[in-house]
Amino acid sequence: MTPDIFKYLLLGFYVIVVYWLSWIGMRRTRDIRGFTIGNKDMNPYLVGITLAASISSTATFVINPGFVYVHGLSAYLHYGVAAVLGILCAFLVLTRGFLRLGEAGGAMTIPGWIHARYGSNGLRLFFALINLLSVSFVVLILVGCSLLVTGLFPVGQKTALVLVLLFVFSYVLMGGTYAHAYTNTLQGIMMLGIAVYLFVDGWHLFGGEPLVALRSVGDNYAAMFNPDSQLYFSFFSVFGSGFIITFALMLQPHILTKVLYLRSERDISRFIGTTAVVGGLFSLMLVVGFYARLSGVEVDAQDTVLREYLLREFARSTAGEYLLTFIFVTLLAAGMSTLDGILVALSAMVVNDIVVPTAGAQTAQDRGLLWSRYVLIGVGILGLALAWNPPPLIGLFAQKGVYGLAAASTVPILFGVLYRGLLPVWLAASAAAMGLLLHLWLNLFGGISNPAVSASYAIIASVGYTLLVLSVLRLRRAD
Repeated sequence: MTPDIFKYLLLGFYVIVVYWLSWIGMRRTRDIRGFTIGNKDMNPYLVGITLAASISSTATFVINPGFVYVHGLSAYLHYGVAAVLGILCAFLVLTRGFLRLGEAGGAMTIPGWIHARYGSNGLRLFFALINLLSVSFVVLILVGCSLLVTGLFPVGQKTALVLVLLFVFSYVLMGGTYAHAYTNTLQGIMMLGIAVYLFVDGWHLFGGEPLVALRSVGDNYAAMFNPDSQLYFSFFSVFGSGFIITFALMLQPHILTKVLYLRSERDISRFIGTTAVVGGLFSLMLVVGFYARLSGVEVDAQDTVLREYLLREFARSTAGEYLLTFIFVTLLAAGMSTLDGILVALSAMVVNDIVVPTAGAQTAQDRGLLWSRYVLIGVGILGLALAWNPPPLIGLFAQKGVYGLAAASTVPILFGVLYRGLLPVWLAASAAAMGLLLHLWLNLFGGISNPAVSASYAIIASVGYTLLVLSVLRLRRAD
Protein backbone atom coordinates (compact mmCIF):
# COMPACT_ATOMS: atom_id res chain seq x y z
CA MET A 1 0.00 0.00 0.00
CA THR A 2 1.44 3.35 -1.03
CA PRO A 3 1.51 6.31 1.38
CA ASP A 4 -1.03 8.14 -0.83
CA ILE A 5 -3.54 5.28 -0.66
CA PHE A 6 -2.96 4.97 3.11
CA LYS A 7 -3.62 8.70 3.45
CA TYR A 8 -7.08 8.47 1.90
CA LEU A 9 -7.97 5.24 3.70
CA LEU A 10 -7.01 6.61 7.12
CA LEU A 11 -8.92 9.84 6.62
CA GLY A 12 -11.91 7.89 5.30
CA PHE A 13 -11.85 5.62 8.36
CA TYR A 14 -11.69 8.64 10.68
CA VAL A 15 -14.65 10.27 8.92
CA ILE A 16 -16.73 7.08 9.12
CA VAL A 17 -16.03 6.64 12.85
CA VAL A 18 -16.93 10.28 13.56
CA TYR A 19 -20.21 10.00 11.67
CA TRP A 20 -21.00 6.74 13.47
CA LEU A 21 -20.44 8.39 16.85
CA SER A 22 -22.56 11.34 15.73
CA TRP A 23 -25.36 8.99 14.71
CA ILE A 24 -25.25 7.44 18.18
CA GLY A 25 -25.42 10.95 19.61
CA MET A 26 -28.37 11.83 17.36
CA ARG A 27 -30.34 8.88 18.72
CA ARG A 28 -29.92 10.28 22.24
CA THR A 29 -30.82 13.85 21.27
CA ARG A 30 -34.57 14.33 21.56
CA ASP A 31 -34.95 18.02 22.38
CA ILE A 32 -33.04 21.30 22.66
CA ARG A 33 -31.87 20.48 26.19
CA GLY A 34 -30.35 17.20 25.06
CA PHE A 35 -28.73 18.99 22.11
CA THR A 36 -27.24 21.62 24.45
CA ILE A 37 -26.02 19.81 27.60
CA GLY A 38 -27.10 16.19 27.22
CA ASN A 39 -29.33 14.22 29.56
CA LYS A 40 -27.10 14.24 32.68
CA ASP A 41 -25.91 10.71 32.02
CA MET A 42 -22.28 11.20 30.91
CA ASN A 43 -19.31 9.66 32.69
CA PRO A 44 -17.13 12.35 34.38
CA TYR A 45 -13.98 10.91 32.79
CA LEU A 46 -15.56 11.27 29.35
CA VAL A 47 -16.58 14.85 30.18
CA GLY A 48 -13.03 15.57 31.42
CA ILE A 49 -11.44 14.34 28.19
CA THR A 50 -14.05 16.27 26.20
CA LEU A 51 -13.19 19.46 28.09
CA ALA A 52 -9.42 19.01 27.78
CA ALA A 53 -9.79 18.46 24.03
CA SER A 54 -12.00 21.55 23.78
CA ILE A 55 -9.41 23.70 25.58
CA SER A 56 -6.38 22.31 23.70
CA SER A 57 -7.44 22.69 20.10
CA THR A 58 -5.87 24.14 17.00
CA ALA A 59 -4.42 26.94 19.15
CA THR A 60 -2.33 24.55 21.28
CA PHE A 61 -1.62 21.97 18.58
CA VAL A 62 -1.07 24.16 15.51
CA ILE A 63 -0.92 27.92 16.16
CA ASN A 64 0.78 28.42 19.56
CA PRO A 65 3.94 26.41 18.70
CA GLY A 66 4.53 29.22 16.20
CA PHE A 67 4.66 31.76 19.04
CA VAL A 68 7.22 29.56 20.84
CA TYR A 69 9.21 29.26 17.60
CA VAL A 70 9.40 33.06 17.24
CA HIS A 71 9.58 34.32 20.84
CA GLY A 72 11.30 31.44 22.66
CA LEU A 73 11.14 30.42 26.31
CA SER A 74 9.04 33.43 27.32
CA ALA A 75 6.21 32.32 25.02
CA TYR A 76 6.44 28.75 26.30
CA LEU A 77 6.17 29.93 29.91
CA HIS A 78 3.18 32.09 28.97
CA TYR A 79 1.22 29.28 27.30
CA GLY A 80 2.66 26.20 28.98
CA VAL A 81 3.02 27.26 32.65
CA ALA A 82 0.98 30.36 33.47
CA ALA A 83 -1.93 29.24 31.29
CA VAL A 84 -2.06 25.72 32.74
CA LEU A 85 -2.11 27.14 36.28
CA GLY A 86 -4.91 29.51 35.26
CA ILE A 87 -6.99 26.63 33.90
CA LEU A 88 -6.54 24.52 37.03
CA CYS A 89 -7.29 27.42 39.38
CA ALA A 90 -10.45 28.39 37.47
CA PHE A 91 -11.97 24.95 37.77
CA LEU A 92 -11.01 24.48 41.39
CA VAL A 93 -12.58 27.83 42.30
CA LEU A 94 -15.67 27.90 40.09
CA THR A 95 -16.86 24.40 39.23
CA ARG A 96 -18.86 23.46 42.32
CA GLY A 97 -20.67 26.79 42.69
CA PHE A 98 -21.36 27.09 38.96
CA LEU A 99 -22.89 23.60 38.81
CA ARG A 100 -25.00 24.16 41.91
CA LEU A 101 -26.43 27.46 40.69
CA GLY A 102 -26.87 26.15 37.15
CA GLU A 103 -28.88 23.14 38.28
CA ALA A 104 -31.01 25.24 40.61
CA GLY A 105 -31.87 27.63 37.77
CA GLY A 106 -32.18 25.02 35.02
CA ALA A 107 -29.47 26.77 32.99
CA MET A 108 -28.23 25.31 29.70
CA THR A 109 -25.97 28.16 28.55
CA ILE A 110 -23.78 30.90 30.03
CA PRO A 111 -26.42 33.61 29.34
CA GLY A 112 -29.02 31.27 30.82
CA TRP A 113 -26.88 30.91 33.94
CA ILE A 114 -26.53 34.71 34.09
CA HIS A 115 -30.33 35.02 33.93
CA ALA A 116 -30.78 32.42 36.68
CA ARG A 117 -28.28 34.24 38.91
CA TYR A 118 -29.30 37.86 38.30
CA GLY A 119 -32.89 37.57 37.08
CA SER A 120 -32.33 40.01 34.21
CA ASN A 121 -33.45 39.33 30.64
CA GLY A 122 -31.47 42.35 29.44
CA LEU A 123 -28.22 41.03 30.91
CA ARG A 124 -28.98 37.62 29.45
CA LEU A 125 -29.44 39.12 25.98
CA PHE A 126 -26.25 41.19 26.33
CA PHE A 127 -24.21 38.06 27.10
CA ALA A 128 -25.83 36.11 24.30
CA LEU A 129 -24.79 38.83 21.85
CA ILE A 130 -21.20 39.32 23.07
CA ASN A 131 -20.67 35.55 23.11
CA LEU A 132 -20.91 35.76 19.34
CA LEU A 133 -17.30 36.98 19.59
CA SER A 134 -16.50 33.26 19.79
CA VAL A 135 -16.81 33.32 16.01
CA SER A 136 -13.26 34.72 15.93
CA PHE A 137 -12.02 31.42 17.37
CA VAL A 138 -14.08 29.52 14.79
CA VAL A 139 -12.09 31.44 12.16
CA LEU A 140 -8.77 30.48 13.80
CA ILE A 141 -9.69 26.80 13.82
CA LEU A 142 -10.96 26.81 10.25
CA VAL A 143 -7.75 28.48 9.03
CA GLY A 144 -5.52 26.18 11.11
CA CYS A 145 -7.29 23.06 9.86
CA SER A 146 -7.16 24.26 6.26
CA LEU A 147 -3.38 24.69 6.57
CA LEU A 148 -3.12 21.07 7.71
CA VAL A 149 -5.32 19.80 4.88
CA THR A 150 -3.15 21.59 2.30
CA GLY A 151 -0.09 19.91 3.81
CA LEU A 152 -1.75 16.51 3.51
CA PHE A 153 -3.64 16.69 0.21
CA PRO A 154 -3.05 18.50 -3.11
CA VAL A 155 -5.82 21.08 -2.65
CA GLY A 156 -5.87 24.84 -2.26
CA GLN A 157 -6.53 26.51 1.09
CA LYS A 158 -9.98 27.80 0.14
CA THR A 159 -11.05 24.35 -0.99
CA ALA A 160 -9.71 22.95 2.27
CA LEU A 161 -11.70 25.56 4.22
CA VAL A 162 -14.95 24.45 2.59
CA LEU A 163 -14.23 20.75 3.13
CA VAL A 164 -13.40 21.23 6.83
CA LEU A 165 -16.49 23.36 7.33
CA LEU A 166 -18.85 20.90 5.66
CA PHE A 167 -17.48 17.96 7.63
CA VAL A 168 -17.55 19.35 11.14
CA PHE A 169 -20.86 21.18 10.72
CA SER A 170 -22.57 18.11 9.32
CA TYR A 171 -21.72 15.83 12.23
CA VAL A 172 -22.56 18.47 14.84
CA LEU A 173 -25.90 19.05 13.14
CA MET A 174 -26.67 15.39 13.72
CA GLY A 175 -25.95 14.87 17.39
CA GLY A 176 -25.26 18.15 19.20
CA THR A 177 -23.66 17.70 22.62
CA TYR A 178 -23.54 13.92 22.45
CA ALA A 179 -21.82 14.03 19.06
CA HIS A 180 -19.42 16.62 20.48
CA ALA A 181 -18.64 14.55 23.60
CA TYR A 182 -18.29 11.18 21.88
CA THR A 183 -16.15 12.48 19.01
CA ASN A 184 -14.03 14.55 21.41
CA THR A 185 -13.23 11.43 23.41
CA LEU A 186 -11.99 9.70 20.26
CA GLN A 187 -10.12 12.80 19.13
CA GLY A 188 -8.70 13.43 22.61
CA ILE A 189 -7.17 9.95 22.76
CA MET A 190 -5.60 10.48 19.32
CA MET A 191 -4.27 13.88 20.43
CA LEU A 192 -2.73 12.38 23.58
CA GLY A 193 -0.76 9.83 21.59
CA ILE A 194 0.58 12.36 19.09
CA ALA A 195 1.47 15.01 21.70
CA VAL A 196 3.54 12.53 23.69
CA TYR A 197 5.12 11.02 20.57
CA LEU A 198 6.21 14.35 19.05
CA PHE A 199 7.57 15.52 22.40
CA VAL A 200 9.72 12.40 22.78
CA ASP A 201 10.68 12.20 19.10
CA GLY A 202 12.21 15.68 18.98
CA TRP A 203 13.92 15.65 22.39
CA HIS A 204 17.28 14.81 20.80
CA LEU A 205 17.36 18.32 19.31
CA PHE A 206 18.06 19.68 22.81
CA GLY A 207 21.26 17.62 22.96
CA GLY A 208 20.54 16.72 26.58
CA GLU A 209 20.72 20.39 27.68
CA PRO A 210 17.56 22.32 26.74
CA LEU A 211 18.67 25.74 28.01
CA VAL A 212 22.07 25.49 26.30
CA ALA A 213 20.32 24.57 23.06
CA LEU A 214 17.97 27.54 23.35
CA ARG A 215 20.86 29.89 24.08
CA SER A 216 22.44 28.74 20.82
CA VAL A 217 19.58 30.57 19.10
CA GLY A 218 20.13 33.65 21.24
CA ASP A 219 20.41 34.70 24.87
CA ASN A 220 17.09 36.54 24.72
CA TYR A 221 15.42 33.55 23.07
CA ALA A 222 16.31 31.51 26.18
CA ALA A 223 15.29 34.25 28.63
CA MET A 224 12.18 34.11 30.82
CA PHE A 225 11.38 37.64 29.66
CA ASN A 226 12.44 38.31 26.09
CA PRO A 227 13.41 41.98 25.50
CA ASP A 228 13.31 41.35 21.74
CA SER A 229 9.65 40.37 21.89
CA GLN A 230 6.80 42.87 21.76
CA LEU A 231 4.48 40.24 23.29
CA TYR A 232 6.39 38.48 26.12
CA PHE A 233 8.93 40.90 27.58
CA SER A 234 8.03 41.28 31.29
CA PHE A 235 6.75 39.34 34.29
CA PHE A 236 3.22 40.54 33.70
CA SER A 237 3.18 39.84 29.96
CA VAL A 238 4.55 36.32 30.52
CA PHE A 239 3.09 35.13 33.82
CA GLY A 240 0.53 37.63 35.09
CA SER A 241 -1.46 38.03 31.91
CA GLY A 242 -1.07 34.33 31.03
CA PHE A 243 -2.63 33.28 34.34
CA ILE A 244 -5.36 35.94 34.43
CA ILE A 245 -6.57 35.60 30.85
CA THR A 246 -6.54 31.80 30.89
CA PHE A 247 -8.52 31.79 34.13
CA ALA A 248 -11.02 34.09 32.41
CA LEU A 249 -11.02 32.00 29.22
CA MET A 250 -12.43 29.09 31.18
CA LEU A 251 -15.64 31.15 31.36
CA GLN A 252 -16.22 30.73 27.62
CA PRO A 253 -19.55 29.11 26.68
CA HIS A 254 -18.02 26.00 25.11
CA ILE A 255 -15.82 25.39 28.20
CA LEU A 256 -17.56 26.25 31.46
CA THR A 257 -20.89 24.78 30.33
CA LYS A 258 -19.19 21.34 30.30
CA VAL A 259 -19.74 21.47 34.07
CA LEU A 260 -23.48 21.26 33.41
CA TYR A 261 -22.99 17.87 31.71
CA LEU A 262 -22.10 16.32 35.08
CA ARG A 263 -24.63 14.22 36.95
CA SER A 264 -23.90 15.74 40.36
CA GLU A 265 -21.22 17.43 42.49
CA ARG A 266 -19.84 13.99 43.35
CA ASP A 267 -18.39 13.79 39.83
CA ILE A 268 -16.42 17.04 40.10
CA SER A 269 -13.14 15.65 41.47
CA ARG A 270 -12.83 12.99 38.76
CA PHE A 271 -13.84 15.54 36.13
CA ILE A 272 -11.20 18.12 37.19
CA GLY A 273 -8.48 15.48 37.67
CA THR A 274 -9.03 14.07 34.18
CA THR A 275 -9.03 17.52 32.63
CA ALA A 276 -5.78 18.50 34.41
CA VAL A 277 -3.84 15.36 33.48
CA VAL A 278 -4.99 15.20 29.86
CA GLY A 279 -4.63 18.96 29.32
CA GLY A 280 -1.13 18.92 30.81
CA LEU A 281 -0.06 16.23 28.36
CA PHE A 282 -1.58 18.18 25.48
CA SER A 283 0.58 21.21 26.39
CA LEU A 284 3.68 19.17 25.44
CA MET A 285 2.88 20.22 21.86
CA LEU A 286 4.25 23.68 22.62
CA VAL A 287 7.78 22.25 22.83
CA VAL A 288 7.54 21.43 19.12
CA GLY A 289 8.01 25.17 18.52
CA PHE A 290 11.51 24.82 20.02
CA TYR A 291 12.16 21.74 17.91
CA ALA A 292 11.23 23.60 14.73
CA ARG A 293 13.63 26.45 15.56
CA LEU A 294 16.50 24.15 16.53
CA SER A 295 16.06 21.94 13.45
CA GLY A 296 16.53 24.93 11.16
CA VAL A 297 12.99 25.26 9.82
CA GLU A 298 12.43 28.60 8.12
CA VAL A 299 8.93 29.89 7.41
CA ASP A 300 7.38 32.94 5.78
CA ALA A 301 4.30 32.82 8.04
CA GLN A 302 4.42 32.06 11.77
CA ASP A 303 1.15 30.10 11.64
CA THR A 304 2.73 27.49 9.33
CA VAL A 305 5.59 26.52 11.68
CA LEU A 306 4.16 23.21 12.82
CA ARG A 307 3.18 22.11 9.32
CA GLU A 308 6.63 22.90 7.89
CA TYR A 309 8.41 21.15 10.78
CA LEU A 310 6.37 17.98 10.32
CA LEU A 311 6.91 17.95 6.55
CA ARG A 312 10.65 18.44 7.07
CA GLU A 313 11.00 15.70 9.70
CA PHE A 314 8.66 12.99 8.41
CA ALA A 315 8.30 13.38 4.63
CA ARG A 316 11.80 12.10 3.86
CA SER A 317 11.03 8.36 4.07
CA THR A 318 8.17 6.02 3.25
CA ALA A 319 7.67 5.05 6.90
CA GLY A 320 7.73 8.72 7.83
CA GLU A 321 5.02 9.52 5.30
CA TYR A 322 2.73 6.93 6.88
CA LEU A 323 3.34 8.44 10.31
CA LEU A 324 2.94 11.96 8.95
CA THR A 325 -0.51 11.08 7.67
CA PHE A 326 -1.63 9.90 11.10
CA ILE A 327 -0.15 13.03 12.74
CA PHE A 328 -1.93 15.37 10.34
CA VAL A 329 -5.27 13.59 10.78
CA THR A 330 -4.83 13.84 14.55
CA LEU A 331 -4.05 17.56 14.32
CA LEU A 332 -7.20 17.99 12.27
CA ALA A 333 -9.05 16.14 15.02
CA ALA A 334 -7.63 18.64 17.53
CA GLY A 335 -9.27 21.46 15.62
CA MET A 336 -12.56 19.62 15.29
CA SER A 337 -12.62 18.92 19.03
CA THR A 338 -12.93 22.61 19.88
CA LEU A 339 -14.83 23.74 16.82
CA ASP A 340 -17.73 21.36 17.44
CA GLY A 341 -18.00 22.51 21.06
CA ILE A 342 -18.11 26.18 20.06
CA LEU A 343 -20.76 25.44 17.44
CA VAL A 344 -23.00 23.63 19.92
CA ALA A 345 -22.59 26.45 22.45
CA LEU A 346 -23.27 29.23 19.93
CA SER A 347 -26.33 27.60 18.42
CA ALA A 348 -27.73 26.81 21.88
CA MET A 349 -27.22 30.42 23.01
CA VAL A 350 -28.88 31.95 19.99
CA VAL A 351 -31.91 29.70 20.34
CA ASN A 352 -32.25 29.62 24.14
CA ASP A 353 -31.23 33.19 24.91
CA ILE A 354 -32.28 35.21 21.87
CA VAL A 355 -34.99 33.37 19.89
CA VAL A 356 -36.92 31.70 22.72
CA PRO A 357 -37.18 34.79 25.01
CA THR A 358 -38.49 36.69 21.99
CA ALA A 359 -40.76 34.06 20.45
CA GLY A 360 -41.91 32.35 23.65
CA ALA A 361 -41.31 29.11 25.53
CA GLN A 362 -43.51 27.12 23.13
CA THR A 363 -40.91 27.71 20.43
CA ALA A 364 -38.32 25.83 22.48
CA GLN A 365 -40.63 22.89 22.86
CA ASP A 366 -41.86 22.76 19.27
CA ARG A 367 -39.02 24.06 17.14
CA GLY A 368 -36.01 24.67 19.40
CA LEU A 369 -34.00 21.71 18.07
CA LEU A 370 -34.74 22.71 14.47
CA TRP A 371 -33.78 26.34 15.15
CA SER A 372 -30.48 25.26 16.73
CA ARG A 373 -29.56 23.54 13.48
CA TYR A 374 -30.53 26.56 11.38
CA VAL A 375 -28.28 28.71 13.57
CA LEU A 376 -25.38 26.31 13.03
CA ILE A 377 -25.67 26.81 9.29
CA GLY A 378 -25.65 30.59 9.76
CA VAL A 379 -22.55 30.44 11.98
CA GLY A 380 -20.85 28.27 9.38
CA ILE A 381 -21.47 30.78 6.60
CA LEU A 382 -20.21 33.66 8.77
CA GLY A 383 -17.10 31.73 9.85
CA LEU A 384 -16.29 30.81 6.24
CA ALA A 385 -16.66 34.43 5.12
CA LEU A 386 -14.25 35.67 7.81
CA ALA A 387 -11.74 32.86 7.15
CA TRP A 388 -11.76 33.29 3.36
CA ASN A 389 -9.01 35.96 3.45
CA PRO A 390 -7.57 35.65 6.98
CA PRO A 391 -5.24 38.21 8.62
CA PRO A 392 -1.48 37.44 8.66
CA LEU A 393 -1.41 36.34 12.34
CA ILE A 394 -4.65 34.46 12.84
CA GLY A 395 -3.72 33.67 16.47
CA LEU A 396 -3.71 37.35 17.45
CA PHE A 397 -6.92 37.98 15.49
CA ALA A 398 -8.74 35.26 17.43
CA GLN A 399 -7.33 36.46 20.73
CA LYS A 400 -8.71 39.98 20.24
CA GLY A 401 -12.28 38.69 20.10
CA VAL A 402 -12.17 35.77 22.51
CA TYR A 403 -10.14 37.63 25.14
CA GLY A 404 -12.68 40.46 24.99
CA LEU A 405 -15.41 37.95 25.73
CA ALA A 406 -13.36 36.60 28.65
CA ALA A 407 -12.82 40.10 30.04
CA ALA A 408 -16.54 40.83 29.89
CA SER A 409 -17.52 37.52 31.53
CA THR A 410 -15.18 37.62 34.51
CA VAL A 411 -17.07 39.83 36.97
CA PRO A 412 -20.62 38.52 36.38
CA ILE A 413 -19.57 34.86 36.64
CA LEU A 414 -16.79 35.13 39.24
CA PHE A 415 -18.86 37.29 41.58
CA GLY A 416 -21.97 35.31 40.71
CA VAL A 417 -20.31 32.18 42.08
CA LEU A 418 -18.25 33.59 44.97
CA TYR A 419 -20.18 36.65 46.19
CA ARG A 420 -22.82 35.62 48.71
CA GLY A 421 -25.05 38.60 48.15
CA LEU A 422 -26.80 39.50 44.92
CA LEU A 423 -24.65 41.72 42.76
CA PRO A 424 -26.80 44.58 41.39
CA VAL A 425 -27.65 44.00 37.75
CA TRP A 426 -26.43 47.47 36.75
CA LEU A 427 -23.08 46.78 38.42
CA ALA A 428 -22.64 43.41 36.70
CA ALA A 429 -23.57 44.94 33.35
CA SER A 430 -21.30 47.98 33.68
CA ALA A 431 -18.35 45.82 34.84
CA ALA A 432 -18.86 43.51 31.85
CA ALA A 433 -19.00 46.44 29.43
CA MET A 434 -15.88 47.94 31.04
CA GLY A 435 -13.96 44.68 30.62
CA LEU A 436 -14.85 44.34 26.96
CA LEU A 437 -14.42 47.97 25.88
CA LEU A 438 -11.23 48.63 27.85
CA HIS A 439 -9.58 45.52 26.38
CA LEU A 440 -10.48 46.56 22.83
CA TRP A 441 -9.35 50.15 23.37
CA LEU A 442 -6.00 49.17 24.91
CA ASN A 443 -5.29 46.60 22.20
CA LEU A 444 -6.46 48.57 19.18
CA PHE A 445 -5.57 52.13 20.19
CA GLY A 446 -3.59 52.00 23.46
CA GLY A 447 -0.35 50.57 22.08
CA ILE A 448 -0.61 47.13 23.79
CA SER A 449 0.16 44.51 21.15
CA ASN A 450 -0.43 41.43 23.29
CA PRO A 451 -4.20 40.80 23.63
CA ALA A 452 -3.58 38.81 26.83
CA VAL A 453 -2.05 41.89 28.47
CA SER A 454 -4.80 44.29 27.37
CA ALA A 455 -7.51 41.84 28.47
CA SER A 456 -5.78 41.26 31.82
CA TYR A 457 -5.58 44.98 32.51
CA ALA A 458 -9.28 45.21 31.63
CA ILE A 459 -10.14 42.32 33.97
CA ILE A 460 -8.17 43.87 36.84
CA ALA A 461 -9.90 47.22 36.24
CA SER A 462 -13.39 45.70 36.12
CA VAL A 463 -12.81 43.59 39.25
CA GLY A 464 -11.37 46.61 41.08
CA TYR A 465 -14.31 48.75 39.98
CA THR A 466 -16.76 46.13 41.26
CA LEU A 467 -15.04 45.80 44.63
CA LEU A 468 -14.96 49.59 45.01
CA VAL A 469 -18.65 49.98 44.23
CA LEU A 470 -19.59 47.13 46.59
CA SER A 471 -17.56 48.79 49.35
CA VAL A 472 -19.34 52.11 48.79
CA LEU A 473 -22.75 50.42 48.81
CA ARG A 474 -21.87 48.56 52.01
CA LEU A 475 -20.81 51.81 53.69
CA ARG A 476 -24.05 53.50 52.64
CA ARG A 477 -26.11 50.67 54.10
CA ALA A 478 -24.10 50.88 57.33
CA ASP A 479 -24.96 54.58 57.61
